[in-house]
Amino acid sequence: MELFERAYIGKCELSNRIIRSATFEGMCDEKGFPTETYRSFYEQLSKNKIGGIITGFSYISDEGKAMQPGQAGIYSPEFIPYYKRVTTGVHANGGKIFMQLAHTGRQTREQETGKEVVGVSTKRSPYFKSKPRTLKPKEINEIIEKFGDSALYAQMSGFDGIQLHAAHGYLIHQFIFPKINNRTDQFGIDKKKGIGTKFLDLIIANIREKCGEDYPILIKISGGDDHYPTFGIKQLINLIRFLDEKAIDAIEISYGTMDYALNIFRGDMPIDLILAKNKVFRSENRLEKHFIKLIYFPLFKRRLKPFSSMYNLAYASLATKYTTKPIISVGGFRTGKEMEHAVKIDGINFIGLCRPFICEPDFVVKIETDSNYKSKCLNCNYCAIMCDTQSVTQCYKTKSNGNTTESNSNNSGK
Repeated sequence: MELFERAYIGKCELSNRIIRSATFEGMCDEKGFPTETYRSFYEQLSKNKIGGIITGFSYISDEGKAMQPGQAGIYSPEFIPYYKRVTTGVHANGGKIFMQLAHTGRQTREQETGKEVVGVSTKRSPYFKSKPRTLKPKEINEIIEKFGDSALYAQMSGFDGIQLHAAHGYLIHQFIFPKINNRTDQFGIDKKKGIGTKFLDLIIANIREKCGEDYPILIKISGGDDHYPTFGIKQLINLIRFLDEKAIDAIEISYGTMDYALNIFRGDMPIDLILAKNKVFRSENRLEKHFIKLIYFPLFKRRLKPFSSMYNLAYASLATKYTTKPIISVGGFRTGKEMEHAVKIDGINFIGLCRPFICEPDFVVKIETDSNYKSKCLNCNYCAIMCDTQSVTQCYKTKSNGNTTESNSNNSGK
């Protein structure tokens, strides 16, 4: 395999093996409708030779909305003409675009959504803190239908496929994860496999029924996590084997849950920015801020993983041994050489990138010319922390001529 050869996800042909992995935009209105900024952003991104674009996560029902403002939604047919403008612009540039569908489950807050927090069980998220109400079987089946409906709306909007967000501790992941799922009904954990797959199985079947056998379905999973007991290698292998038998077209392998979000994308921990902007830690109480900064954060920081090149590659490489489905590896790719290595040596089918495209939307053009070119992304994580504000996702620091420069401009064309 070659990085810049044409490749397929299902029957969708991509111009190369580089994927823009789902990245929060913050460009939609209070009801989740895409704005002109959202449309323009994806149109501009599609001009830069990216093989396939996966949108930021879009909520499929009101109670499944994230706490960040500006999140995209797709929960009724009303969204179709708005997203049709987005896909038309991308396709006019020869691009391919997939919509990521998600339900937050316990990883949200009633203060922001105005809805009761629900989940697979009553177990709280140590980060979001709200105690969720356990979903009833009837409600679970309703959510399954909503995933199918949202996939159909995406298909009718012109998206080239959808991606199910079954990673990062969101609702589908909560059903898979034995640390959170303590149910004793059909949606509980399979004791032999050590994972819960019934919910996901029915979602896939529902989408296939509504969208047909040829519509590309991608899925994003977490290879590991930071909880105890941890999601182990045997459980990951069982999940990959399960997915290999299902009617899906590609598996993206990430890491972790939002309980330790900085371990998903890794890099710096900008404490002062977190205290100023994050909705969970933001406080006007000087004593509380002092405690968080001097005691809580140093203890929390011990659990953080350092940034390293291709940090999820081992999980992705393992997955290739247990499935014939295309594997997307995301996390820590910063040069063309690293991507070529993963494709040629490790047998990875596609490479996923997030932050490099925020500061350099033309990153693919640059590495195609020079495979040694290194992304200007500093892994400062300002872009991630600022997702909690009204600001659209953008790069706040870039590296130019060896110097770090502050930037308030939208470097990704948003």
